[in-house]
Amino acid sequence: MPPKLPKYLFDIQQACEFVRQFVSGKSFAEYIADPLLKAAVERKFEIIGEAVGQIAKLDPAIATRITAAKRIVAFRNLLIHNYWDVADDLVWGIIEKHLPVLEGEVNQLLHEIGGPPARP
Repeated sequence: MPPKLPKYLFDIQQACEFVRQFVSGKSFAEYIADPLLKAAVERKFEIIGEAVGQIAKLDPAIATRITAAKRIVAFRNLLIHNYWDVADDLVWGIIEKHLPVLEGEVNQLLHEIGGPPARP
């Protein structure tokens, strides 16, 4: 197993957790009215997409176990390179529909490899 793989999986796990915390108890209307919240959520999705992209390079077999890995990376690229074109309802839909799936898959992968990376 590539040594950075657990770190990338852990980064995804943590970013998912932060997004859930950020939007907990918030409505879509509250989300779109709060530029700080939107920026924080989008930043965590950028991290998720970057980490998934790195996993795909390091271990393509693991990346195939992440549903829609290519779409996750494409979403990261949209956030980075076409930030002005990101629809709030798209982000909210990903939070509600796809984030729980990703979080479950990453938790399973971390469990299989023995948990998150050791801290220095």
